[in-house]
Amino acid sequence: WKKLYFAHHWPVTVCKMDANDCHDPPKYWTIHGLWPDRAEDCNRTWHFNVTEIKDLMSDMRHYWPDVLHSSLNRTQFWKHEWDKHGTCAATLEVLNSQKKYFGKALELYQHVDLNSCLLKAGIKPSSSYYKMTAIKEALTNFYGVTPKIQCLPPEEGEKAQTIGQIEFCFTKELQLINCTAPKGESNPMQDYLKLGTEELSVCSDTLPTYYPSEVQ
Repeated sequence: WKKLYFAHHWPVTVCKMDANDCHDPPKYWTIHGLWPDRAEDCNRTWHFNVTEIKDLMSDMRHYWPDVLHSSLNRTQFWKHEWDKHGTCAATLEVLNSQKKYFGKALELYQHVDLNSCLLKAGIKPSSSYYKMTAIKEALTNFYGVTPKIQCLPPEEGEKAQTIGQIEFCFTKELQLINCTAPKGESNPMQDYLKLGTEELSVCSDTLPTYYPSEVQ
């Protein structure tokens, strides 16, 4: 693999997509995962072991919660992320153990600091709409790179898309780079949250964009 996608999702939107066990989602962006492009389930014998990340536990629960299953001891989400993505990322020395993989993702989360970047740009959850171009511009100005932004397309009768996920791209040296795929290259990370029938896709630049403060 060549680069890492570091995905944040907006818990309110995640809950909107699948309200199964979802109540009172966090009102801040949380980690979805740290994904090498073009690699999945690289080592099926390397099993997730939650005791390896016990020192990270309070940060994990806060910044990387399983938004859909709110009971605290749910480690299924982390196990999935490790099995599918962590075992592939582990070819890098800085990510070559469970503690390093999850620890580094938490570190990147603090470094990227998406929540405060959006607030500084005056973009906060609201019942009115934003222009996607304004959100993109704010992020690009702040980070100097273009992230990939994913939305829930409008439902029947709605005119606005709902922002759901923001992915930042990193080199193997963990430097931020643009996420834009060269034209003609398909995006390898179709790791969308497939929840019910709804899923996230790259946001449209022209549709009004909803950044919801509560689950409707």
